[in-house]
Amino acid sequence: MENYKILVINPGSTSTKLSLFINEKNIFTTDVFHDSSVLKTFPTINDQLDYRMEVVKNFIKENNIDLSDIAAVASRGGACYSVISGTYEVNDKLIEDTKAAKGGLYHSSMLGVQMAKRVQDEYGGRIFMTDPTVVDEYSDIARITGIDGIYRRAICHALNLKVVAKKYAASINRKYEDLNLIVCHIDGGITITAHEKGRMIDGNDGGGGDGPFTPTRMGGMAVSDIVNNLWDKSKEEMLNLCSVTGGLSNYFGTSNSDEIHKLVEQGDKKAMRVWEAMIYQVSKSIGSMSTVLKGKVDGIVLTGGLMRFKDIYELISDRCSWIAPIAVYEGEYEQEALALGALHILKDEEKPSIYTGKPVWDGFND
Repeated sequence: MENYKILVINPGSTSTKLSLFINEKNIFTTDVFHDSSVLKTFPTINDQLDYRMEVVKNFIKENNIDLSDIAAVASRGGACYSVISGTYEVNDKLIEDTKAAKGGLYHSSMLGVQMAKRVQDEYGGRIFMTDPTVVDEYSDIARITGIDGIYRRAICHALNLKVVAKKYAASINRKYEDLNLIVCHIDGGITITAHEKGRMIDGNDGGGGDGPFTPTRMGGMAVSDIVNNLWDKSKEEMLNLCSVTGGLSNYFGTSNSDEIHKLVEQGDKKAMRVWEAMIYQVSKSIGSMSTVLKGKVDGIVLTGGLMRFKDIYELISDRCSWIAPIAVYEGEYEQEALALGALHILKDEEKPSIYTGKPVWDGFND
C-alpha cells in the first residue's frame, strides 16, 4: 500500500496547529499558542501570514521532517464564498477569494490556504481544504434579518462540528443523518449549531460578533450600544473586536484561558463573573437551538479546547441537561478530519469538490 505524506495546517484564532500524517497515522503534532497581545500588533489577519509561517518552518526543522516526497497539504479553509460540505482541491480562485474575504468572514482560518500555498511552492504536493468555516446548509428561514437585503451568514467551526457529530452518532450506534443534534465548539471562538438529519440548519456567526463572547470575540451586543460606545473606532478595529481583541482578551489583556481560569480558581471576583457569564451565554444559545429543532433533540455535543475545564460542562449541564443527553469530546478533531479528507482523494476513494467562486446561496428570487 502506498504511503501518503500529508502536512496539516490549521490556523485558529489563538493558535496554529500543525500535524504530519502518514496515511491515517498522526506522526507529529504541535499546537502553538498566539496571545491576542501579539496578534493585535498586526493591522490585519492577512498581515499575520509571515509570522504564522515561522511556526511551520520551526515545526519542519525541529522534527527533522523531509517534505521532498509530500503528497498533500491539508489546510483549514475560511473566508471564501460559501460552499457545500466536502473536500476541495485548492485553486488560485479559492486563494484569491479567501485572501479578499469574499464570504464576509474575517477570521484566522483565512490564512490556511495561503500557508498551504507557501508550502506547496517550496515542496510540491497537492492542496486541499475540508469543510471550511463557510459551509452553508442553512434553512431559508434562518437567513432572514430585520433589514431587507441583509441576510445571516452560515459561519461556524464546520470542520470540527461535523466530525464530532458523526463520532457521537457512531457512539450510540446511529447515523448522523438520522439524528437531531446541538453541537457546540467552545474554544478561542465559540459556535453553537443545530443539526437536523445531517445538515447544519442554523447557528451563530461567531466570527461576525453573533452569539456568546469568547476568549477573543466580543459576541452579540445591542446595536445602540455599539453606536453609542464604539462608533469612533475604525472598521479594522471593529473587525478585530469580533475576532481578536474582544471577549476575555478585552477584559484581561490576554486570551490565555489557562491564565484566566487560574484567576477563577483563586476566587478572583471579576474573573469568576466574566467566565461564568461566557458560559451562561453559551447555555442561552443552546436553548435557542433547541427551539430551532422544535424540542426534538437527540443529543447535545460539546467539543473544543476549552472543554478541558470541567466547570464548563458542569455549568452547561446545570442549565441544559433537561433538553437532551450531553456528550463531551474534549479538544478538537480537525487535524484528523483534514488529513482524512485529503487521503480519501489521494487514494481515489472520492473526487475532490471544485471551488467555483459562486456562493451556495445568493439571495431569494421572489
